[in-house]
Formats: sequence, C-alpha cells, structure tokens
Amino acid sequence: MFKQKIYWSASLAGICLAMASCKVPAVIQKTENKQVPASYGSSTDTLNTGKIQWKDFFTDPNLKNLIDTALNRNQELQITLQELEIARNEIRLKQSNLLPTVVARAGAGVEKVGRYTSQGAGDASTEITPGKPVPDALPDYLIGVYGTWEADIWNKLHNAKKAAVNRYLSTVEGKNFVLTNLIAEIANSYYELLTLDSQLAIVKKNIELQNNALEVVKIQKEASRVTELAVRKFEAEVLNSKSLQYDLQQKISETENKINFLLGRYPQPIVRSSANIADMLPSEVHTGIPSQLLANRPDIKAAELELAAAKLDVKAARAEFYPSLGISASIGLQAFSPNYFFKFPESVLYSLAGDLIQPLINRNTIKAEYATANAKQTQAVYNYERTVLNAYVEVANQMSNINNLQKSYDLKSKQVTELNNSITISNDLFRSARADYLEVLMTQRDALQAKLELTETKKQQLNAVVNIYQALGGGWD
Repeated sequence: MFKQKIYWSASLAGICLAMASCKVPAVIQKTENKQVPASYGSSTDTLNTGKIQWKDFFTDPNLKNLIDTALNRNQELQITLQELEIARNEIRLKQSNLLPTVVARAGAGVEKVGRYTSQGAGDASTEITPGKPVPDALPDYLIGVYGTWEADIWNKLHNAKKAAVNRYLSTVEGKNFVLTNLIAEIANSYYELLTLDSQLAIVKKNIELQNNALEVVKIQKEASRVTELAVRKFEAEVLNSKSLQYDLQQKISETENKINFLLGRYPQPIVRSSANIADMLPSEVHTGIPSQLLANRPDIKAAELELAAAKLDVKAARAEFYPSLGISASIGLQAFSPNYFFKFPESVLYSLAGDLIQPLINRNTIKAEYATANAKQTQAVYNYERTVLNAYVEVANQMSNINNLQKSYDLKSKQVTELNNSITISNDLFRSARADYLEVLMTQRDALQAKLELTETKKQQLNAVVNIYQALGGGWD
C-alpha cells in the first residue's frame, strides 16, 4: 500500500512537470552591443588621464580642500550612501529566502464542542483513564518548533539573490558616478569664482583708467578744447563700469554660496587662489582609447550590472512556470492537561510534509510577470548601449572643445594686446587733439570687453579639461 502511494505521487509529479515543460516560454535574451570605435581619431595611445586620482589631477591646494570637504559633507552623496545600505539589505532579504523559516510556538486554550457532533460523541465515549471521561471543556497546551522551506530546484531564488547582488554593485557604481559629477561641479565652480575675481580686478583697473581720462577731459573742457558733451559721455562710461563692478560682486557671492551648498555648509567666504586666471595653464589630457571607457566610467559599469540583474530576473520569472517544492515540519509537546504535558511519547507531536505545487489554469499573472521581466531586460540593453554611446560622444565633444578653445584663446590674446596698444595711442592722440573723444571711449570699451572675454575663454579651457576628466571616468577612484 505504501509503495502504491509513492508510485501515485511520483506519477502526479511527472504529469505536473510534463504539463509545465510544454507551456513554459523560451528564454528571450537580447545581446547588447559592446563594440566601440578603435580610437577617437588617428591616435591609439592608451595613456588615459581618467585613471589619475583626483588628488593628483588637481594641483591647487585650495581646490583640493574644497573637494575633500564635499566628499565628507555633501548631502546628495550621503543620500546615495543610504541607497547602498538599502541595496545591501535587499541582498539579505533574498538570501533569507534560500534558508528555512523556523519559528517557536507556545500556546494555551480551551475548546468546547457540541455533544451531538462526531468529535463530541467520540469524546463522551472516551475515558482518559478508567472511570475518568474526557472533560466537556477541553484545555489545550502546546509548545513546539515549526519550520518551512522551499527547495530551490530551478534556481529561482538563487537567481533572485544574484540579481540583488548585481543591483547592489550597480548602486556602488552609481555612488562613484555621483562622486565624479560632484568633483567636476566643484572644480568648475571654483574656476568660475577665479574668473569672476579676475574680471572684477579688470573692471576696477578700467574704472581707474576711465577716471584718469575723465580728469583729462574736464581739463580740456575748461580749455575749451572739448564740449560738455564729452565730459558727460566719459562720466556715463565710468558709471556703467561701476555698475558692472556690482554685477560681478553679486555673481561672486552667488558662486561662493553655490560652492558652500555643494560642501554641505552655510554661506561663508571661500578660500581660493589669488593668482590671475589668465596665468593658469590647463592640464595636459590623454584620452586613451574608447574601449577603456567600459572599465573607467561608473555609469557604464552601473548600466552593465543593471543589465546582468535584468537577465537574472528573466530566469527567475521563467522558473515560476515550473512546480515549486515546499517542505514543512514540526515537533513539540501537546496535551490537554499539564499533568500529561511531559508524558512521553504520548504528548509528543511531529509532522513532516512535502508539497509540489504547479499552476495549471489561469497562469496570466506568471505570464505577465515574465513578459514584464523581458521588457525590462530589453530596456536595460538599450540603456547600456545609450550610456556607452553618450560616453564616447562626451569625450569626442570635449576633445574638439579643447582644441577650438585653444585657437580662440590665442586669437583673443592678440586682440587684447592690440587693444591695449590702441588705448595708449588713442589717449596720446586725444591729448594732442588729433583724435576725437568718442574714439577714446570706444577703444576703452572694446578693450574692456576683450579682456573680459579673454578671461571667460580661459575659464572655458579649464572647464573643458575638468569635463573631459569627468567624461573619461576620472575622479571616483
């Protein structure tokens, strides 16, 4: 009889497996394209600036101190670190699903069943001991250990855990990506601040020159060599430059506050270099080869890990079509009276059961979850390919930007030199009444604009170096 039950159970399990295997959809794996161009141009030099640590890449000690402070206090970075903790806890959750669930249980109760029921009639005709029937109100005392466990025969739970591990590692790379962005933003803001300092110094010096020219015009007006109109024009130009001075001071204040915000602190003066930004030289950059981006860029590595997790999700969702094997067991003591609680073996309870569960009808939920997992996997593939493409484009754009900015800076430098000479010439001609005052005004105005544009181009050069360092994946290591 026992063997016959085993045969029936085995036959039922075989039927379930056969039905499941006939209807389980095939795994759909979309392969991502990891091919990138061999180089950014004709160079195949593998020397890569992105592998340099930020403490070695940036040489300004004040900038280093700002970055170091931000890495310890920036709120966005701290939020990302908590996301790491959340992802780590998800791994623990998936790991716990692989282990048996064991609980201890203790209880006490009382039950009174109807006399004219099968249980009541049985109890009434039963004696606990000779001459002592079962009481109508029957107490129940219990203490025991219960356990359940799902056997991971299709690797469903293991794949779910591996997916959680990949997502945790992706979050780590996400944290690294936040680091690269934060360092780049602080460096760019710092160079913005130095640029504004230099422009403010230029404007103040220009105001001094304009005041000197105004005094000359006033003297010539007294000598009837120019009219009141010339004096008014020069005074208006001085007022315009003073207004520009306050605009720059406001921008300096806002930039300082922006840096303080990135550092996670309230507004305070930013300690910075007093050097003229025009004298600063951009660092030399080596881009290496495009394939290095796959290993250097945190966002690419994060996208790759998310893709790996999505593929594991598809496998876990597919395993839902197969039967699940659950095992439950219990052992303990149970009696209706404390006097019999420790009477062995009569008070001992135990159980052991196995359940093979296979969905046969209305499997739309499983199908929908499997289709969703496939769609998310496809999304992850496209996201990975887009991230790689975006990384290549960012590096290519910054390479072109650095090259064009250097040419622009060289031309603007010559322009500033020529306009400085023009100021001297126009002032000399004006004193000897050989040039009109408007020529002096226009020359000073053009020179001021050219100097401001020159410092702005220098800032763009420094920013381009920072941006390509970020684009190459530098800053997180």
